[in-house]
Amino acid sequence: MSLDPVLLRNGTILFLVLLASICIHEWAHAIVADKLGDGTPRRDGRVTLNPAAHIDLFGTIILPLMCIFVIPGGFFLGWGRPVMTNPSYYRHPRRDDILVTAAGPLSNLGLALLAAILGGVATRFDPRVVELALLVIRINVFLAVFNLIPLPPLDGGNIMRHIVGMKEETYLRLAQWSFFIFLGLMFLQPVRVLLAVAMGVTALPFTHLLNLLAR
Repeated sequence: MSLDPVLLRNGTILFLVLLASICIHEWAHAIVADKLGDGTPRRDGRVTLNPAAHIDLFGTIILPLMCIFVIPGGFFLGWGRPVMTNPSYYRHPRRDDILVTAAGPLSNLGLALLAAILGGVATRFDPRVVELALLVIRINVFLAVFNLIPLPPLDGGNIMRHIVGMKEETYLRLAQWSFFIFLGLMFLQPVRVLLAVAMGVTALPFTHLLNLLAR
C-alpha cells in the first residue's frame, strides 16, 4: 500500500463519499418501504442515516479500501447491507416493491443533482469545490447505473423480475449465480464499454448543470 500523501488524501475523500452515498442508498430503500406500510426496515433499525446501520464489513469497508489503495485505477466495487422488506405489507405489492427498489438508485441520482447545484454555486467562491462536486457526481452515477444492472440481487434485477413476471424460484436460482455471471460479463469488452457509455451519458446532465452554475 502506497503512503503517498496525495493518494491517501484523495483516497480518503473518495472512500468517505462512497460510504455516505451507499448509506443514503440503503436508507432510501428503508424509508420508502416504511412509508408504504412495511415496518420491517424500522424494526431492523434501518430507517436512519446512521452509517453503522447500513455498513457491510466487506462490501462497504474492506473491498472499497482495497480498490482505492491497493489497486487504484483498476476494478472498483462497493455495496451496503441489504434492506430486508416484506412486500405483503404493501397495498399494491408489485408496484410498491418496484418503488422501494427504485428508491436506492434514485437517491443516488438525487445526490448527484444536489452536488451539481450546490457545487456549481460554491465554485463561484472557491474553484476547488468543483473537484469534490465532480467526485460526488461520478460516485453516485456509478452507484445508480451499477445497481440498475438487471441481475439479482441488484436493484435492476428485482425491477426486471417484476417487469418480465419472473417466478420467485427462478429469481432465487439466478441470484445464486449472478455474481459469477457479473464477473464473466466484466471480461467482455463490449459490456465494459456499454457500462462506461451508460455512466457517461447519465453523468452528462449533472456535469453540464455544474459547469453552467459555476460560470
